[in-house]
Amino acid sequence: MERQHVGNAQPARLRVETRVVADGTQLFVPTGELDHHTAELLRVPLDAALDAGRARLVVDCAELGFCDSTGLNVLLAARLRAEAAGGGVHLVAMRPAVARVFRITGAEAVFTLHETLATALPGSG
Repeated sequence: MERQHVGNAQPARLRVETRVVADGTQLFVPTGELDHHTAELLRVPLDAALDAGRARLVVDCAELGFCDSTGLNVLLAARLRAEAAGGGVHLVAMRPAVARVFRITGAEAVFTLHETLATALPGSG
């Protein structure tokens, strides 16, 4: 997987690996903390995938330990763009602390949620 490090964010706080899988679905694997200091590390590759015409985005959240409102807004913006292009953003394996932010804000209702990566990828599960 390709590692993305963008801007002034501290690479140790968030790492985002990306790759194209299955039918052209773009997979993102953020590891660490997604907040106002690190959000660009996810926003840049999400935007790049959308700019390249990839409308089905899967974000594997299994290693995402924290997400604040800035991180949530990055994902919401990607969802709007993906849906406008006929796709969507699928979130996988959210940890309780991250899921709580989505539940409290009601954002869980606008994303497609999956318990495992296998169920999120085309042709799986």
